[in-house]
Amino acid sequence: MNPAFAIPAFGPALPEIILAVGVLVLVLFGAFRGERSGEGMNITALALLTVAFVAVLMLPSERVETMAGSFVVDGFAKIMKALTLLGSAGGIILSMDYMRREGIYRFEYPILIVLSTIGMLMVISANDLIALYLGLELLSLSSYVIAAFDRDNLRSTEAGLKYFVLGALSSGMLLYGASLVYGFTGSVSFPVIASTLQGNVGSGVIFGLVFVSAGIAFKISAVPFHMWTPDVYEGSPTPVTAFFAAAPKMAGMAMATRVFIDAFPGITGQWQQIIVFISIASMALGSFAAIGQRNIKRLMAYSSIGNVGYALIGLAAGTPEGIQGVVIYMAIYLAMTLGSFAVILGMRRGRVMFDTIDDLSGLARTHPALAFCLAMMMFSLAGIPPLAGFFAKFYVFAAAIQANLVTLAVIGVVTSVIGAFYYLRIVKVMYFDAPGEKFERMSPGVSFVLAVSSAVVLLFWLAPAPFVNAAGAAARSLF
Repeated sequence: MNPAFAIPAFGPALPEIILAVGVLVLVLFGAFRGERSGEGMNITALALLTVAFVAVLMLPSERVETMAGSFVVDGFAKIMKALTLLGSAGGIILSMDYMRREGIYRFEYPILIVLSTIGMLMVISANDLIALYLGLELLSLSSYVIAAFDRDNLRSTEAGLKYFVLGALSSGMLLYGASLVYGFTGSVSFPVIASTLQGNVGSGVIFGLVFVSAGIAFKISAVPFHMWTPDVYEGSPTPVTAFFAAAPKMAGMAMATRVFIDAFPGITGQWQQIIVFISIASMALGSFAAIGQRNIKRLMAYSSIGNVGYALIGLAAGTPEGIQGVVIYMAIYLAMTLGSFAVILGMRRGRVMFDTIDDLSGLARTHPALAFCLAMMMFSLAGIPPLAGFFAKFYVFAAAIQANLVTLAVIGVVTSVIGAFYYLRIVKVMYFDAPGEKFERMSPGVSFVLAVSSAVVLLFWLAPAPFVNAAGAAARSLF
């Protein structure tokens, strides 16, 4: 057979193929059954994500390319895909009881989550600018719809519209930057771009790099392209907000890491300046802007902006140790975020959901276990040992110091101290303020997510070595 017409090896893309075939089955089933499909759609979607997770674990750890080099699987892709699938599964589990009780459940919801997950997995394995854009648009278009999923809620529809308009702008910036990079290098392939940009580069490539960086910064809600985050987090249904804060963040950081490390290794000095600026700005805004927030979902939005800034410290280092720090940070951030939103979903009395910090008043006396779990999440987000959040920050700060980015690490420590104020304020409200009425009992799914997240955050320090070593091996696969 002529090699030009050889069928590509689809084995590396098996998780994406499983989800794509499964989502077609879900669409047909939903179209025939309509609203009668019930919880079966959620269970089937979770089963699909589980099978895809197993398929990811079976992927080779060594670098394998397919589809003419546009799709790559390596140790880094493997671990980030696993984290993304866990985040998506957590988003579905957290939504099951909520959507039914709010009367907004439709069979399209788990389908959109799975479609968005396919886009995320594509983005993580993208090895050229075209594959990157296709995966990013599949992720984004699905996200716009689920942000506005509560069609009768003005804030939800407003969140979806804002997300769509600003997302379209960021996609345009990313495309413009990609076109500049292609124009000045003659290729969209990351390895070819990397080999072309060894040595001196022209200003056109730098402009392209800036626009690509802007598009990526929007997707991970980093300053100065964070403006959509507080409004979308507040307006979207709470399980959707939890999903946005978890799975897409994993894919976004993986995308940023692969683009800069794989496509632009020869001009590290140029993109490092961009990442350092974005990191400092995100940490500062995340620390200061959250201080005045009373709505806990908006506070978590600014917290996520700050956490992206801390994760970017590892990327700014541009070393295997730095990327190892990014992987560890994002894994621990996933657990902290899902756990925090599980508690927020537990703030319910009847059909009324509560979402202000004052509603947590005296929680330690009415729901001591719930208060303990949320306090643990807040202490971990603040980086207080021996909880997992301390180790997350330790690894990225240590990588920055090893890369001679001492000032960046110091700024990170200072903003962590400032950010601890609003995390500890929540603990103060729960343990020292007068109690209000009791919340309802949490649903089994939400309780399960909270229990698993709490176990990871509380017990990570007992045996960190297996995951730390896996993260190190994943980071080295990029170099």
